[in-house]
Amino acid sequence: MAAAAPPVAKKVPRQLVEHGDVRVDNYYWLRDDSRSDPDVLAHLRAENDYTAAVMSDVKQLEDEIYAEIRGRIKEDDIDAPLRKGQYYYYERTLTGKEYVQHCRRLVPTDAPVTVHDVMPTGPDAPDEHIILDENIKAEGHDYYSIGAFKVSPNNKLVAYAEDTKGDEIYTVYVIDAESGEYVGQPLKGITSDIEWSGDDHLIYITMDSILRPDKVWLHKLGSAQSSDACLYHEKDDTFSLGLQASESKRYLFVESGSKNTSFIFYLDISKQNKELAVLTPCVYGIDTTASHRGNHFFIKRRSDEFYNSDLVACPLDNVAETTILLPHRESVKIQDFQLFDNHIAVYERENGLPKVTVYRLPAIGESIGQLQGGRALDFIDPTYSVDPEESQFHSSVLRFHYSSMRTPPSVYDYDMDSGVSVLKKIHTICIDPSFRGSRFSLVDRGFIYVIAHIRGGGEMGRKWYEDGKLLKKKNTFTDFIDCAEYLIKNKYCSKEKLCINGRSAGGLLMGAVLNMRPDLFRAAVAGVPFVDVVTTMLDPTIPLTTAEWEEWGDPRKEEYFYYMKSYSPVDNVTAQEYPNILVTAGLNDPRVMYSEPAKYVAKLRELKRDDNLLLFKCELGAGHFSKSGRFEKLQEDAFTYAFILKALGMTRKLASL
Repeated sequence: MAAAAPPVAKKVPRQLVEHGDVRVDNYYWLRDDSRSDPDVLAHLRAENDYTAAVMSDVKQLEDEIYAEIRGRIKEDDIDAPLRKGQYYYYERTLTGKEYVQHCRRLVPTDAPVTVHDVMPTGPDAPDEHIILDENIKAEGHDYYSIGAFKVSPNNKLVAYAEDTKGDEIYTVYVIDAESGEYVGQPLKGITSDIEWSGDDHLIYITMDSILRPDKVWLHKLGSAQSSDACLYHEKDDTFSLGLQASESKRYLFVESGSKNTSFIFYLDISKQNKELAVLTPCVYGIDTTASHRGNHFFIKRRSDEFYNSDLVACPLDNVAETTILLPHRESVKIQDFQLFDNHIAVYERENGLPKVTVYRLPAIGESIGQLQGGRALDFIDPTYSVDPEESQFHSSVLRFHYSSMRTPPSVYDYDMDSGVSVLKKIHTICIDPSFRGSRFSLVDRGFIYVIAHIRGGGEMGRKWYEDGKLLKKKNTFTDFIDCAEYLIKNKYCSKEKLCINGRSAGGLLMGAVLNMRPDLFRAAVAGVPFVDVVTTMLDPTIPLTTAEWEEWGDPRKEEYFYYMKSYSPVDNVTAQEYPNILVTAGLNDPRVMYSEPAKYVAKLRELKRDDNLLLFKCELGAGHFSKSGRFEKLQEDAFTYAFILKALGMTRKLASL
């Protein structure tokens, strides 16, 4: 059978002029903000058809890999239940079902929460109640995702944010937790940031025309969305709003932040007067996050001087009076913290490795000073990932998520008084060294899996990150190339067998290094890659552009324009040989427009001087995070691995494994 011919995108030259420099974009026409242009959709479908045809000879291998990956998960399962008030809340997965059920069960005792607390099951246990079944809600939708699921303080209502396109524009519904009946009218066109302010009010955030979260609103249940009160409007288009509740559930915090600066407002939930007050002012270069306990706010601050952050507390009635709890340290980056009635858990990173330290706090009402006598948690692996999980504020139990390259994702409860930890859940499925079950389908075939911690990431502290941004962005690319050369020099692999994978900004990395050193790699996978850097960053009407100027630079300034142009993948595709490449995109992606990878592939097809694979797969019903179903995601992993094996010529002898 004759090989399928790759699609050839028509050329419609468009001149792009900036600072006297003229760029000609033959494929600008592929951008259609409405996602409905017949010519564009026809081209994307042609690319998908070509990809399917080329990969048809390894479909059996893809299906075998999918079966392997799926066989490693427990399909009928529940996550670690979390006790909130008189209920345990948890998610359940069912055999063969793509999505979760949100469930709860009554707590049959008034005993305090301990690490040994176990939700009763069986015939004598309180009945399980399904609050919401995503499988039912997803019927009739190609994509379905719940971005927030918030239970009201009295446990009677649930507000959830629903996205049915993948564009991350949510609709919020409120339902009765027992009957499932809708309460009031849905809130439309919002982010997934929602919080309860009492039992009958919601705080939520809407977006402007470029999908920038810019307004925070107060909604009273039963009233029309059109009558909601706007509590704050962020007019600076380099700043975006975020919302979170304190662990104490007494305060809500609204953060307005750019890449380098953030400031915070707070709202006292207990007060009838729902107004925001300033907690930390807007000072360029100072970044803050906050929470609450007793009569103090706790604030993590980062600045150019304290680049790894310090931790302070201030009285509720005098937020300008701060006490340093943990000072800035040159070698330790404070990443996060969690507050409890009597403790604080601090998440840090030292020498690239995460760590967690627990401190006992003075009784509420007593003076507070620098934290002393912390207890560091011990972990079993030399490298690992550890992240906070939602915990109970009125307890001594810290819940965290732990994973490593050899330890599956696990949930632990840790007693901050005794130091006892109890495993609550192991899942069978950062860029920290974390577990991903699908990788075994490569490892079992003789692959070595390597994670590159390069400048521009946060693994080695703030300065490590800053050395890979703005006019130092190329350090990211040269570091990655150095990693590849190290692996080859030390005989972990050869150029003929080295495959690379990166997503979003990591997809930019793929495009840049493929232009710089295509000879180093046999295959590359670029997922939703940010590859048309200059054109995108020159257009403030594209979502995220204005917010990203502090990360990449503003190309309206000549220095940044020419620096970006020197590495932007689309602008640097040349007539040379490239390795085998798979590129993916989502039509509804609000973060990286589908047209960027589409143009990148079209230009590669025009200029590359080789017969290696170049495949483009665009999900027409999804966004940045691709398909939403859990098995659909496993199928995507299997497809990617089948491509890698095909590119390496390893399909025939391994297809029977």
